[in-house]
Amino acid sequence: MDVDAYLAERAARIGPYLDGCVPPTDGEAAPLPEAMRHLLFPGGKRLRPAFAFAACEAVGGPTERALPIAAAVELIHTYSLVHDDLPCMDDDDERRGVPTVHKVFGEANAVLAGDALQTAAFETLARATEDATPDVRDALAGCMRDLARAAGAAGLVGGQVDDLVFADGDATAVTSIHARKTAALFEAATAGGARLGGAPADRVASLAAVGHQVGLAFQIVDDLLDHDDDDACSMLTVLGEAGARERAEGLLDDSLARLADLGEPAEPLRDLARLAVRRSL
Repeated sequence: MDVDAYLAERAARIGPYLDGCVPPTDGEAAPLPEAMRHLLFPGGKRLRPAFAFAACEAVGGPTERALPIAAAVELIHTYSLVHDDLPCMDDDDERRGVPTVHKVFGEANAVLAGDALQTAAFETLARATEDATPDVRDALAGCMRDLARAAGAAGLVGGQVDDLVFADGDATAVTSIHARKTAALFEAATAGGARLGGAPADRVASLAAVGHQVGLAFQIVDDLLDHDDDDACSMLTVLGEAGARERAEGLLDDSLARLADLGEPAEPLRDLARLAVRRSL
């Protein structure tokens, strides 16, 4: 499979849908719509939404059924980037090839834009329940629960808090932070795609584990590709380069093993997992 073509095609599908998830730029709350859209469009590779689509397809669901969770995950991811870039966090000047939101719109507007993107994610899932069949409503409720956990104190926010005060630790401590900051959102994407694809509970759990493992490996690769000597919360720091590479490959192998019985429909998900872990190793 041409994984780059797959990513491009799925990104093209989600773009118009995402456009309807955030306010238009001609509303009365300017500059909020512009600040919300600044990193959302054109966006990055849309990797996390692609995992939602691929998980849905892997269990036999049509691609479009995964649109609500794919969009919601991307909205949460973008909100997290807006807030991570703030001066009180990582204090970054550039993101996705453009100045960060706070550099363009000011710090207060960046905080509020991130807040609005986060709430838009849950509005997107809630709106999708309208006129949905009971089984789809149940699946969307599961998506909301998974995404709320991934984004909140037990997930992204809690992981960020611990990362801010992290000074020293072993692989277990680093994994705990990475599991919440990075892997939780991949997990919510794959679980949500599987739910909306009609998978039974055991398959949803298995694909959630795939997302978790790939997310952990993805963060290890990020550390390997863009290591900062001052960044203590890194597998590269605690395991060394060879150990970190071995850990990432082991996680990939485990995730691929979980997909072994799904056959051809899971090939996009397998290829996305390989891309996430081997993108420049």
